Amino acid sequence: MQVIKYTKPAIIAVLRAVRSAGWIKSSRNSSNDGAIGNTLEDLLGIRENNLPLPNASEWELKTRRKNTTALLTLFHLEPSPRGLHVAEYLLANFGWPHKDAETKYPANERSFWQTVSYGKPTSRGFFVDIEDSSERVTVRFDDLRLPA
Repeated sequence: MQVIKYTKPAIIAVLRAVRSAGWIKSSRNSSNDGAIGNTLEDLLGIRENNLPLPNASEWELKTRRKNTTALLTLFHLEPSPRGLHVAEYLLANFGWPHKDAETKYPANERSFWQTVSYGKPTSRGFFVDIEDSSERVTVRFDDLRLPA
């Protein structure tokens, strides 16, 4: 498969063409959660990979089934620098007991993760802010937006 590099105007034009084509049968097994994204990659000539890198030059493409409540993962991030053991610090100081502590894991096992969505803050005050004017999506924290 040929590797295609997309500029921003080019990827927008190609995505508009895909959208205007209407319904497209999945090129993969429809029971696969990633089938829609795989089909889009196939249409764009993008080789499938599971690397934590953009899949269309500098653009990371995300897909989701219409009328679903499924969450969309933008990224998983390991805190840096790893040499300073930031993850261990976050777990020890801000984590909570792991749901499987004392059964699957040791009693002192802790978790620290955050799933954010647009429109309402998480129980820990994180929220997604979409800035139309600058075309940015930002994850923010505001303790004043903590749910009551």
